[in-house]
Amino acid sequence: MIKLPRRFWVQIFVPILLVAVGTVGYRVIEWRNYTLFDALYMTIITLSTIGYGETHPLSPAGRAFTIGLILCGVSVIAYSATEVIRTVVSGEVAAALGKRKMKRTLAQLKDHIIVCGYGRMGRLVCREFARLGKPFVVIDSSAEEVKDFDLPHGIVLQGDATSDDVLRNAGIERAHSLVTVMAGDADNLFVTMSARLLNAKVVIVARVEEAQSEQKLLRAGASRVVSPYQIGGDRIAHAVTKPTVVDFIELTSRTEHIELQLEESRIEPHSTLAGRTLSASRLMADHRIIIVAIKKKTGHMLFNPPAETMIDAGDILVAMGSRDHLGNLTHLANPKTE
Repeated sequence: MIKLPRRFWVQIFVPILLVAVGTVGYRVIEWRNYTLFDALYMTIITLSTIGYGETHPLSPAGRAFTIGLILCGVSVIAYSATEVIRTVVSGEVAAALGKRKMKRTLAQLKDHIIVCGYGRMGRLVCREFARLGKPFVVIDSSAEEVKDFDLPHGIVLQGDATSDDVLRNAGIERAHSLVTVMAGDADNLFVTMSARLLNAKVVIVARVEEAQSEQKLLRAGASRVVSPYQIGGDRIAHAVTKPTVVDFIELTSRTEHIELQLEESRIEPHSTLAGRTLSASRLMADHRIIIVAIKKKTGHMLFNPPAETMIDAGDILVAMGSRDHLGNLTHLANPKTE
């Protein structure tokens, strides 16, 4: 049911009540001449001030009842109609319909990303997800922060991300990942704990401000902890001491560079690459893809793996190449994506 303001439903109910009272009143007072339908007809033409004339002559009691019905009913109906129109024009009905549509959309989401916090960091994160075409839900308690949200592939859910109910509404049980970039470490810690309890498999990336909070977030269930200040400081220092390295990282990490990209692909059990060595896979020879590293399913990372390295199901290949060639790798790693 659409949840509209209570006064809206009151203004809808009052005219119906007046029609019912008028119909019963005419039927009781003029019971000799008026059928129930005649009483309803008389009530409608009286309240609408159309005045087609009486169905049957009214008794003095009937006329007195008509006077009272006009004085009371016409003003009440006029006020009710004004309030209903005001509610529709002000956008409250549209907002209620929008919330209902949003709930249906949230209920259908699966393998999406939840972003907790839409501050400066949250905006950057959501902008990147929108650019990549990743479906995501952003949660923020401030109506002011999210009022101008217009990113594609994203849904805004206003509420407290530390609340289990809000996380459930965002589809935490069906989500692939959760990113918490709220202002304080305490909030990020609480969100991490709640999300981990609600979904043991969800990937959680948490922002950290203070270095001493990093271990707490990891113990609370965060898959990865990111310090923007640490990353920013390292990047600035490297821009001075290793400018060419920084240029290379920017070249491979930005999606607008078509000629060279870094991407990761998980090898599924039904992949044609599973059980082959790197040389036998012919990724470089046939697809011009360079395998930079392989993260084995055990968690061990192999950098610059030799040609005889075996590719197993569950391994994650970190590859470098053009966007089109990396798309071929995605299909080879998981043929079901074709």
